[in-house]
Amino acid sequence: MKIQLLGTGGADGIPGLYSDSRVSQHARAFGGKDIRSRSAALVDDCLKLDLGPDTWSQMATYGLDARDWTALLFTHSDADHFAPDELMYTLYPFNDFEFVGFIVYANLRICRRILEKFPEWPVEMRTTKSFESFQHGGYVITPVRAHHLDDEDAHNYLISDGRSTLLYGTDTGIWDEPTWDYLSGVKLDCLVLECSEGLASTAYDGHLDAAEFEMVLNRLRKMGTVFDTTQVWTTHHSQLGEATHAELEAHFNPMGVNIGFDGVEIQF
Repeated sequence: MKIQLLGTGGADGIPGLYSDSRVSQHARAFGGKDIRSRSAALVDDCLKLDLGPDTWSQMATYGLDARDWTALLFTHSDADHFAPDELMYTLYPFNDFEFVGFIVYANLRICRRILEKFPEWPVEMRTTKSFESFQHGGYVITPVRAHHLDDEDAHNYLISDGRSTLLYGTDTGIWDEPTWDYLSGVKLDCLVLECSEGLASTAYDGHLDAAEFEMVLNRLRKMGTVFDTTQVWTTHHSQLGEATHAELEAHFNPMGVNIGFDGVEIQF
């Protein structure tokens, strides 16, 4: 299996659009891996994870074609992950297709919002619920509940092709016990996990800082979900986290964690 991290930034990206933080200044000056667009990913070139406001730029930058998508999976309805207006370009008058060429998998809130916005559209949508697995092509996909939004079934995604298993979590917080219980029976070949708050902890519990990331990772290792050969990568970094890419590497690399960056392809 392969996952490409198309975007690894938080809600305002790096550099932050209106930010004069040290991290934003550094990104503007040096570019490279310190430029982070809003978080999104693509599995095996066909499973698109989230449709945010940077979608067009990401697809053009990496030479990708959205006509290869067979599924679009939404994690939750925050604006950096769910930009429904981008769906309009799948049909007339922007092209000659008579139906949307991929299945949309999303929680009830997102499905309702798409139906309200495009009530007559020929789009196949399937409502997802945490801990209820479904089959898509050769993949078994399981949404697991994130500790991120009180009033919405926000998802992280387990994706397995029968040989490898991925857990993709951009907005996790510290999971509640039902999620830990579910993950105790899983062995991961790749873990992509958010570290939005970086080296600057806050009181908000819907994202992870570096210390919480390490705590989550250690618990996953202790219960056998993450093991020696599991690839571990970060994503969803905020300029408010007060850490450049190099500073994140210095902190995380000694514990066997790779720092995600826009465009990286991960094979496992």
